[in-house]
Amino acid sequence: MTADALPRDADAVARVLTGQLYDPDFNKCDACLWQTNPQELLPVPNVSKIDIDLLLGVDHPRDVLRANTEQFSRGLPANNALLWGARGMGKSSLVKAVHGAVGGVKLIEIQREDLASIGALLNLLRGEEARFLLFCDDLSFDGDDTAYKSLKAVLDGGVEGRPENVLFYATSNRRHLMPRDMIENERQTGVNPAEAVEEKVSLSDRFGIWLGFHACDQDTYLAIIRGYCDRYGVDISDADLRAQAIEWQATRGSRSGRVAWQFFVDLAGRMGVLLK
Repeated sequence: MTADALPRDADAVARVLTGQLYDPDFNKCDACLWQTNPQELLPVPNVSKIDIDLLLGVDHPRDVLRANTEQFSRGLPANNALLWGARGMGKSSLVKAVHGAVGGVKLIEIQREDLASIGALLNLLRGEEARFLLFCDDLSFDGDDTAYKSLKAVLDGGVEGRPENVLFYATSNRRHLMPRDMIENERQTGVNPAEAVEEKVSLSDRFGIWLGFHACDQDTYLAIIRGYCDRYGVDISDADLRAQAIEWQATRGSRSGRVAWQFFVDLAGRMGVLLK
């Protein structure tokens, strides 16, 4: 590591040089970000999330994930979960909303590019009294990427076994975490095509829960916006909301929970309503 790559904080520099991991006080934070330079957990004072009751059109995934997380929070058996499907339909929002609704679990977000260091993170969490939900958003693998091997060790447990106080949730636009054309290319060009595909595709099989998210219809899209209006006190007639929301949707060329929120933010701004 070069001098330029060292962090400026003196304590952080010392941890890099000695290989010491920063051990936060988990009694004082409900969420952290895992970073690798240096390897430490950074407390997140306020998690960016919305109320779970505002997540419409995802009733089944919401109920399944909430029940699974509640089991885990009580020390009961629970499964790792993969939330996959259409963009902007609330996959990552659901993970954060469930964390906020259930309580008793610490949320730790890890970036996909940092998965190679996940073993160090697990060693830090192993033995802690708190229970931890590891969360990786927009998980996918391309080309010769080998980071999936580190994740397999987490999902399978490896020799040491996954710590009983750690659960892993991930979101992805891809059910098998890799593009379809890459799967087909493996089948056609691999020395042993079946094994080459199985090695990578089988990663998603290691998630005990698969939750699919699909594009919403127009009624759901409008209901999502109406829910935001009611919650934040935006007074608009159903006719005006429908006309404006459909026009907004047409300019975006798509319908989703994210598009609904973006329209609502614009609407609230134009009507002078603060979102608190």
